[in-house]
Amino acid sequence: MTYRFFTPVPAKTATDLTAEVYGQLREEFIGPAPTFQALSAVPELLAATWALMRETLLAGDTSRVDRELVAAVVSRANRCRFCVDAHVMLLHALGEHELAEVVARGGPPPDPRHAALAAWAEASRTPEAADWASPYRPEVTGTALAFHFINRIVSALLDPDLLPGGLQRSPMVRSVGGRLYARTAREPKEPGRSLPLLGATSTPPPAWAGNTPVGLAYASLRDVARRGGDLLGDVGRQTVTATVRWEDGRHPARPAEWVADLIRDLPGTDRVGTRLALLAAFAPGAIRDGDVALWRLSHPDDADLVRLVAYGAITATDHVAQTLSPAQL
Repeated sequence: MTYRFFTPVPAKTATDLTAEVYGQLREEFIGPAPTFQALSAVPELLAATWALMRETLLAGDTSRVDRELVAAVVSRANRCRFCVDAHVMLLHALGEHELAEVVARGGPPPDPRHAALAAWAEASRTPEAADWASPYRPEVTGTALAFHFINRIVSALLDPDLLPGGLQRSPMVRSVGGRLYARTAREPKEPGRSLPLLGATSTPPPAWAGNTPVGLAYASLRDVARRGGDLLGDVGRQTVTATVRWEDGRHPARPAEWVADLIRDLPGTDRVGTRLALLAAFAPGAIRDGDVALWRLSHPDDADLVRLVAYGAITATDHVAQTLSPAQL
C-alpha cells in the first residue's frame, strides 16, 4: 500500500487514543487498515471516523449485506476505486458472490430490493438534483454518509490500488480475499462500543439518526472534521461551503482548471488551502504533489494536511446529510 504524501507512524508503535482505536480495528474489522492509518496524525479524527464506520456499517442487526452494498455503490459514485474494491471483497466475505461481481462491473443488482437500494445510494452523490431522501434506518443512511467522507479521505491520501498491480480487481483474488475475512465480517457487533473513544462535543446529533450510536458518532465526526476549516480564512471557508452547495456533487471535468477559476480572486494566504479543500470535496484524487508542497511551505505538519482534507470531505458529506429531515425517515 502506498500513502500519497506521507507515511504514517507504524501501527505497532501507536500509543494512547490511536492504540485504542487500532485495538478495536483488530478485534472487529480487518486490523488498522490504511484508511485509518492515514488519519493517525490526528487521533481524534481517527477515532471519530472509526466510530462512524463501526456504528453504521458493522454494528447492530440491520442487514450487513445491504450496508456493504451501499458502501460499495457510494464509493463507485465517488470514483473511489480503493473503497469499491474493498467492499466488493467484503460482499464476497458475506457469501454474496454474484452481487459482489455485479457491483464490481458497475451493473444493477438483479434483486429488485437491492437494485432500489443501489439506485438510492448512487443518487446521494448529487442529493439536490436527485431530490434525495432516506426511507432507511439510521445504520443504512449513516453508511452512505460515512462513505461519502471516507471515500474522499482515501482518494486524497492513498494510492488507489489495494494490492500491488491492482490484483484486487481479479474476481478470483476478490473471492479468495473474501473468504479470508468471512468469519470477522459475519460476527455480530454490539452497538455503541466505539463511543467511549470520542471526546466531548457540543454538536447535537442529526435529526435523521437521533440519539443513537450512529447519531452520536456522526455528530462527533462533523465536529472534529469541521475544525480543519480553522486553517482557512473566512473567505476561504465561504468559498468551500458555497461551492459545495451550488455544485451539488458534480464531478469537474478538468479539476485543476476548475479549481483555479474558483480561487483566482481569493487573498493569497487562502488560495493554496482553499484549493486543497475544494479538491478534497469534489475530486480528491486530483490533489497533486505540487499542491501539497505549496501547502507545506506554511503548514509543514502532516496533521494539518489531514485536517484540511477532512474539512473538505465533511463539507461535502454534510451537504448530503442536510437534505434529510425527520419527516423523511
